Amino acid sequence: MNKPLSIVTGAAKGIGKAIALQLKQDGFFVIIVDMDIEAGKVLEEEMGIDSSQFISCNISKENEVQELFAAVKQSYQKIDVVVNNAGIIKDKMIWKMTVEEFDEVIAINLRGTWLMCREAARMMKDQNFGRIINISSRAWLGNMGQSNYSASKAGIVALTRVLALELGKYNVLVNAIAPGLIDTPLTQKLDKDVQEKLKAAQPTKTMGKPEDVANTVSFLANPKTGFITGQLLYVDGGKSIGANLF
Repeated sequence: MNKPLSIVTGAAKGIGKAIALQLKQDGFFVIIVDMDIEAGKVLEEEMGIDSSQFISCNISKENEVQELFAAVKQSYQKIDVVVNNAGIIKDKMIWKMTVEEFDEVIAINLRGTWLMCREAARMMKDQNFGRIINISSRAWLGNMGQSNYSASKAGIVALTRVLALELGKYNVLVNAIAPGLIDTPLTQKLDKDVQEKLKAAQPTKTMGKPEDVANTVSFLANPKTGFITGQLLYVDGGKSIGANLF
């Protein structure tokens, strides 16, 4: 294959879909990874088989992640970029949250990202090249009702920093992106008054677009972008600085 190869998890919808489409535009062949088979196949058809392949995978399952990478290695012999975007939310105040709700979020968001990173690291180390881009969240700084989600996203920040140290000498750069309030199907389900309150707390007074995150991935995935590793880039309209309520 002449095209560079990328893997994007949680790619069937929302931010992941925007990332997949942007990487295609950048000239990558994109492995679309998602548990939503119907949506994944729709995106594969939209992008074209010359630019994409859909593979269903539950990233919290070690055997499925190993099978994913084995299939990619057998078919394409390389991986240039891995974008770990897949994640779920199960919000509740801690006194209402069950152990199962905590474990499920940690399993997908953190364990799944770790498993993807481990298999990517094994291939990229041998290649002596690669880019790993982990999608964290501004919520790693802390959000009420998200003790599970915020913990998982904070873990991704720490994981990114560790892998940057471990993989730097192998020409593998590892960075993270922390999106804030992004206009996705999830945020669109919120009540209008809640949406307006969230936007009012933004310095920009707006929501971001999935394409804003995708463009940041595009920058980090570009082979010309070098000497940047172990970093966290906020795509949050300045919300990480603090709330602007005036």
